[in-house]
Parts: sequence; C-alpha cells; structure tokens
Amino acid sequence: MPYLENPDRMDRILTALNKTDWAEFVEPDDFGLAPIFEVHDKDYINFLASCWTEWLDSDPEVAASPGQNAFLPATFALRRLTRVPRTLLGKAGYYMMDLSACIVEHTYTAALTSANCALGAVEFVSRSASSSIPPNSSFALCRPPGHHAGKDYAGGYCFINNASVAANWLSSKGKVALLDIDYHAGNGTQDIFYERKDVLTISIHGDPDYEYPHYIGYADESGAGEGLGYHRNFPLPAGTDDATYLAALDESLDMIQNYEPNYLVLSTGMDTFENDPLGKFKVTRGGFAEIGKRISSLQLPSAIVMEGGYANAALGENLAALLDNFK
Repeated sequence: MPYLENPDRMDRILTALNKTDWAEFVEPDDFGLAPIFEVHDKDYINFLASCWTEWLDSDPEVAASPGQNAFLPATFALRRLTRVPRTLLGKAGYYMMDLSACIVEHTYTAALTSANCALGAVEFVSRSASSSIPPNSSFALCRPPGHHAGKDYAGGYCFINNASVAANWLSSKGKVALLDIDYHAGNGTQDIFYERKDVLTISIHGDPDYEYPHYIGYADESGAGEGLGYHRNFPLPAGTDDATYLAALDESLDMIQNYEPNYLVLSTGMDTFENDPLGKFKVTRGGFAEIGKRISSLQLPSAIVMEGGYANAALGENLAALLDNFK
C-alpha cells in the first residue's frame, strides 16, 4: 500500500507557491523542546527520539538493512489499562495509535522541524500583530502533519501536533481559535485542548461513523471541565460538496467571532478535495478559494499550518487558491 504522506506533496506546494508574486520563504528557527513539552508528554517525546536507535541496537538483522525497515508496534494498548510497558515494542503499542505512523531513521528530526515551522509561523503573526504592520498571516509548510498526534501518542502520519504546539505558544499572548479544516477529525488537537478554554477548537470533518479516526470527532463532544463549550465538531456526510461545507464553515466562523480571539491557527488539510484518494468529500478548487475568502474575512492574525491532502497533482494549486486570500 503506498505511503501517501510523501515528499512529493511538499514539492508540489513549493512549485505552486513559487509561481505566485506574494509568497516569501523563510527557514524555521529552532525553538527547542520546551514548547513541545508544554503540549506533549515528555516520556512520549523521549520515546520518539530514541526508539529508532534502540530498535537497531536490539536486532542485528534490522541494523544490517535499516533503509528497508520501519519501526511499528506488535500490539496496541487498550487505554483503560494505563501502565506504560517497559519493552520497546510494548512502548510502541502504547505510544502509537495505528500503523500509519511508522517510524524510520529521520522521523524524529522531521517531526521537530515540522513543529518549528509552525512555531515560526505563530511567532511571525505575533510580531506582525504587535507592530500593526501587514502582512499578519503566515503559512507553515509542515511535513509530517500533526493533528492526529495526541498528548502522548502518534497516529495518522502525525507525531508532534504542530498546530497545537503553535496555538499553545500563542495562548500566552492572547485568546486563540484553532480551526481544523482537514478532512479527518483532529483527534489529537481535541485531546490536547478538550479541558481548556483559552483555546477554542473547532473541527470540520468526515463523520467518524464512517471515517478515520472513528472513535472521536462526534457532534456531542463539546469539551469538559473548564473547556466545556469550547470545543465543537462538525461531522459531515460522505459526498459533502462546496455548499454543504461552506454552511458548516459559516457556523464555525460565527462561533469564532463570538469567542473574540486575538489569533487564529488554521489546521489546513486539503484532503476535502473532490479527487483526494483518502477523502469522500467533493470540495472543488473554487470551493477552496471561497473557504479562504470567508476565513480571511475574520481579519485575525492567522497562522496557517499544513495538515493532509494527497491528490498531489492538484495539491499545490488548491492550496494556493486558499492562501491567495491571506496575502
């Protein structure tokens, strides 16, 4: 089965953005681990950092051909049992949600760089907002994506929750709204902010009754504790078109306006596209342009963080159609 979260995605996006007259490219700085530890469990991050080399050290056959292998669990933990196993494969089953979050030699380095891209994006919008000098939006070209990574687990191609790390960093500077428009429910983001009210989280996605991740993302999940009422899911049916999607988006934007945030973080998945191999929605390129237009009308300092999108031939142009509204 092909691994659809591949480098061609980034190449297509860069090619499309290089054709515009408004995209300026900046390499990310290194923000260190502190912003990541504020969102993710430290033992989980340490597992991501060390599991590959531990695996090579434990198996001579794997060490002889590391480029032909990926580290995956043998079992998966039932989370009602909370003990963290001592063995490496046991930890893999505890810290990894599914088989799409396989780990190879440079996974951890890539995940850190991806998180730094998101942090660089929010640092930019924070500085721009404080100086009142436009532009006050930025795009984080993150790979791997992040919104399926929870406090202490990887899943769905995601290892560090880039948008959540970024939103948490911004939350010290003002109220934050995090809107997830990826086709799949942002289970990791929901996990991280579910009991918080300083970050409003909203996810528009395929109904988990039929779509990954299946166990989270339902309409009746609205936060808990202090976060009650500060989370909202919009699970939509298969075949959702531009009009149906935009109706859910308008309701989401009304919620954001009522919340009166200082900043917006946009988890931007393009797998709602009508020809995406992992999606069942029918959003068109014109639909993406209208989505961007309506979100940008909030006129909030906005950090746009890349998530999914696997129709590679159209990915760059689809994304550019959305981003063009934020230039």
